[in-house]
Amino acid sequence: MQNPPPADAAPELFTWEFATDPYPAYAWLREHAPVRRTRLPSGVDAWLVTRYADAKRALADPRLSKNPVHHAEQAHAKGKTGIPGERGAELMTHLLNIDPPDHTRLRRLVSQAFTPRRVAEFAPRVQELTDGLIDAFAAKGEADLIHDFAFPLPIYAICDLLGVPREDQDDFRDWAGMMIRHGGGPRGGVARSVKKMRAYLAELIHRKRDDPGDDLISGLIRASDDGEHLTENEAAAMAFILLFAGFETTVNLVGNGVYALLRNPDQRERLQRSLAEGESGLLATGVEELLRYDGPVELATWRYATEPVELGGRSVEEGDPVLVVLAAADRDPQRFADPDRLDLSRRDNKHLGYGHGIHYCLGAPLARLEGQTALRTLLTRLPDLRLAVDPADLRWRGGLIMRGLRTLPVRFTAVRD
Repeated sequence: MQNPPPADAAPELFTWEFATDPYPAYAWLREHAPVRRTRLPSGVDAWLVTRYADAKRALADPRLSKNPVHHAEQAHAKGKTGIPGERGAELMTHLLNIDPPDHTRLRRLVSQAFTPRRVAEFAPRVQELTDGLIDAFAAKGEADLIHDFAFPLPIYAICDLLGVPREDQDDFRDWAGMMIRHGGGPRGGVARSVKKMRAYLAELIHRKRDDPGDDLISGLIRASDDGEHLTENEAAAMAFILLFAGFETTVNLVGNGVYALLRNPDQRERLQRSLAEGESGLLATGVEELLRYDGPVELATWRYATEPVELGGRSVEEGDPVLVVLAAADRDPQRFADPDRLDLSRRDNKHLGYGHGIHYCLGAPLARLEGQTALRTLLTRLPDLRLAVDPADLRWRGGLIMRGLRTLPVRFTAVRD
């Protein structure tokens, strides 16, 4: 890891070098400019919040709205904030873009899919998906763990949860793949993929209304029919955001997590010993530590001040965008002892990896299940897993909110039946 820039030199943000290792820059910001107005690559000016205490406060402050209508510059209308393609596909009315009371109503409707009971019932399917994906490359002795494993696992899982038929799930995989390239695909590809997904979801909602099942989309339709007043746009937007938020976070949790373990062999060996002895405690605390150490969400999604707000001694004006830097807050030495060290047994670990307050990630229980299942199965079935390239050759995906590797080439002893 690089050393933080000197005190009189503000770090350069959002470069490829920064994407590889943003933590020295975040350390500088925490110490010298913990709430800082910054010009983003899109040209939008936003406040970056980097200290844990300020971040936790901002995430729960009702004066910081999730609704882009409060953005003074209306950059959202130009596609410069929010999720790429959502406005053009009429997918704006979802949990990441609304405040109470609408947020309360929609969250209540969708929370039924993520109860502990429902997640526990889904565990065998997650294990089946995990084993099937590993089976496909185990005999080769090498794989790209992003393309072959971390990416398809949550896509197929969330499609099952939503009720997307198996024969249509590869289409979702293609559309989702375009969405997470963050500019790496053909021009306009993201918008086209989002519109195709929107059209498919509208058709699927109509089909589910006539032939409902025991899935989330059918549940949303039933709630609407029972008087909860869920519009078709709301149902499509909710399905879209669950897919979007429910897959890329898990792709990055698994990819970043495996990479961190490979780069910290002492911790990886501790975990493998624990798993070999049939214990699960270190796996559970370990996934939380991986979320803190190099989590899948670098910056929380957009917030907008609805009135003047004081944050970290700075005055945020009405209409200003605020971005809470979760990756910086979760390495704040004022909150975490020795924060740059990976410690899978860390107990005092109230990280912000899945947010805080009313917008705390609904899908966190499912993501934790997928992360634990993926890591346990990989480390058990492929015990000598190792990087196949120099770490300096790895590239991280561009984009503002998420943090994840483009590829993760690995080698291992081939396993044949």
